[in-house]
Amino acid sequence: MSPVFMGIPLAAIAIALPWVLLPTPTARWTSNRFLGLQGWFINRFTQQLLLPVNLGGHKWAALLTSLMIFLITLNMLGLLPYTFTPTTQLSINLGLATPLWLATVIIGMRNQPTHALGHLLPEGTPGPLIPVLIIIETISLFIRPLALGVRLTANLTAGHLLIQLIATASFVLLSLMPAVAVTVTVVLFLLTLLEVAVAMIPA
Repeated sequence: MSPVFMGIPLAAIAIALPWVLLPTPTARWTSNRFLGLQGWFINRFTQQLLLPVNLGGHKWAALLTSLMIFLITLNMLGLLPYTFTPTTQLSINLGLATPLWLATVIIGMRNQPTHALGHLLPEGTPGPLIPVLIIIETISLFIRPLALGVRLTANLTAGHLLIQLIATASFVLLSLMPAVAVTVTVVLFLLTLLEVAVAMIPA
């Protein structure tokens, strides 16, 4: 059963909120400050992303920007009460990470095979260590999407669990020790700010 506040199911509000964020169609370029800020943010992100990349890599801008906005939206909406964050599931993170990682590896091997294979052996390695280092670097290359996916899942899940535990503690302590409950609530507020950062940075 969804929790109800003043006769309104809270799950319904959480589901309806993303639709409020969608802009209404208009003939003008920017209809309000929110859209203007969104456009500025996307332009700045694309500029920072493509600054060190040559012209051939600019065709990835739309994919990477869309992916970033998608992940930020999922993570931020997951902080709302009575919602579910899909990115706390390893299957979603690996489903996004593996194809993109595989694409970069395949394109690197196809376009610049010498440069791509050169990453498997650091410069100036002693002769006896060469075979071992190649094996280690190959394993680290293949394990990268799994390691990153697990890390992101763990970060988001741990944050959500901490918020849940501290909120429960604050609620229970309110009638027993009001002063401690207020202190715990301040900690909860600071942790929520940290979780907002944690929701944005992985994207």
